[in-house]
Amino acid sequence: MAAGVSALENLLGHTFADPEILELALTHRGSLEASAKGKRPGQSTNERLEFLGDRVLGLVVAEGLLRVYPDENEGALATRLAALVSASTLAKVAEEVGLGPHIKMAPGQQADAFESAILADACEAVIGALYLDGGLGVAARFITLRWEPLMRAEIVPPKDPKTALQEWAQGRGLPLPAYKVISESGPAHAPEFTVSARVEGFPEHTGKGRTKRHAEQVAATALLDILPRTSQ
Repeated sequence: MAAGVSALENLLGHTFADPEILELALTHRGSLEASAKGKRPGQSTNERLEFLGDRVLGLVVAEGLLRVYPDENEGALATRLAALVSASTLAKVAEEVGLGPHIKMAPGQQADAFESAILADACEAVIGALYLDGGLGVAARFITLRWEPLMRAEIVPPKDPKTALQEWAQGRGLPLPAYKVISESGPAHAPEFTVSARVEGFPEHTGKGRTKRHAEQVAATALLDILPRTSQ
């Protein structure tokens, strides 16, 4: 971790007064599950920073949307906000920043496209760490740099992936998409769900998330990504 701190700080645009906060933000609970017996939930993992980062991200993105879309109503802004703070967007930003190689995980885990929940959690935790170490201005600068291009990319407010998948199926006279919980893992205070999404006649895709709905959205997004190519 120490060897890559400077490079990561350059990508984040902030030199940490307390590098241990950054290290904690990059410590996934899986890396400590074998040795964490008797510890309080969230102790020595990035879960508490993730909780904080989620709130900071929502505030800064909401303010940014008011600036970028001054004439949109609350409903349209809420739709944009939900998409911008979703796990898939967080994972995308984490990949762009290059967080994956720095995350401490359980043996055998990889922070890549197949573990988007880990990337998303780490991204939120890093935002929480930026806020604690440098204040709102530092966290907001990072968020604005990475999220404002995403805000401007969608001229029409994006649809919830489950809604978009449902409309895709209905538009082709197919039954509604089916979702199934494949597995549930992790402690009670921080579960991780794996859910499959399927549209009749097309390959099943899975997604992971901290709630069933979150996992369903990730799975729906993965399925939507292949449907146009498959249907040609």
